Amino acid sequence: MALYEHVFLARQDISSQQAEELVAHFKGILEERGGKVEKVESWGLKSLQYRINKNRKAHFSLLNIDAPADAVQEMERQMRIHEDVLRYMTIRVDELDEGPSAMMKRGDRDDRRGDRDDRGPRRDRDDRPPRGDREDRPRRDRDESRGDN
Repeated sequence: MALYEHVFLARQDISSQQAEELVAHFKGILEERGGKVEKVESWGLKSLQYRINKNRKAHFSLLNIDAPADAVQEMERQMRIHEDVLRYMTIRVDELDEGPSAMMKRGDRDDRRGDRDDRGPRRDRDDRPPRGDREDRPRRDRDESRGDN
């Protein structure tokens, strides 16, 4: 059997529980045809870069699959006709990642950053010296070359 990484996006107006039920439904399709799902990650409700079918957000899910090609094709066929699935992508891989995906690691990185106290306090603008180059320029609101009399 071949190894696949499969990501799909579900509509924003379904609940998280319904998104999990979708994962279980597609997982059942694979298992009926002799495949198995090694890992499931729910990335949650995330904003999309652009609208897809009038949706600005979507529920993202990742499946690591060990299944024959016909089982994956049947799952993709079911996704094409399912009204709650916006997009999907399946990629064949040589081996499945054991640890968390890059999307799950990203949250850990953000937690480690903390409050970003390494920048120091923001100073007031009063401690800057006056800009000498602005004094000798004509004012724009009285610039006669534009015809603003």
